[in-house]
Amino acid sequence: MKIDFAKYTDGLVPAIIQDFSTNKVLMLGFMNEEALHQTEKTGKVTFYSRSKKRLWTKGEESGNFMELKSMAVDCDHDTLLVKVHPTGPVCHTGADTCWAEKNQNDNFLLYLEEIIRLRKQVSPDESYVAKLFSKGINKIAQKVGEEAVEMVIEAKDNNDELFLNESADLLFHYLLLLNAKGHNLQSVVDILQKRHSK
Repeated sequence: MKIDFAKYTDGLVPAIIQDFSTNKVLMLGFMNEEALHQTEKTGKVTFYSRSKKRLWTKGEESGNFMELKSMAVDCDHDTLLVKVHPTGPVCHTGADTCWAEKNQNDNFLLYLEEIIRLRKQVSPDESYVAKLFSKGINKIAQKVGEEAVEMVIEAKDNNDELFLNESADLLFHYLLLLNAKGHNLQSVVDILQKRHSK
């Protein structure tokens, strides 16, 4: 990765920080060569602070580090795109981003998949999702079947509210099943897109 640190008189290049999972832009910082090497070495995003006149690792005081996922340089070799996994709020104000946006995917289903991934890691006593996962793949698959039958039953009646609620239950448990099988909704979308292009 070739970066033109000499393009600016201070030897710093802008580093746009983006969440790896949600694609939200979290903040803008500046890196010199030393900050870049420190980031690559530790896996934690490090900037050069123009106010402190030193290297500054995001989270060194708050504990809200940004774990490096990938880095790319733009076509002019003078701006970095750094994709990260934030371990807490990014802004010093406590907001998720420096633009006070919620750091969640604009696609709610993708956001819901992330919530499922997090919930399955907690105690079964604390979460319905974790409890269902603790019972194994057969129980999850059985639950999808049950919800599908309930949705079909409601489809034959004229109560839209009940039909839509059962549809939501089915979709939610389908996402659980995809996760349990090591897949996600994008895997299914990819197949549908391939079929559509034929």
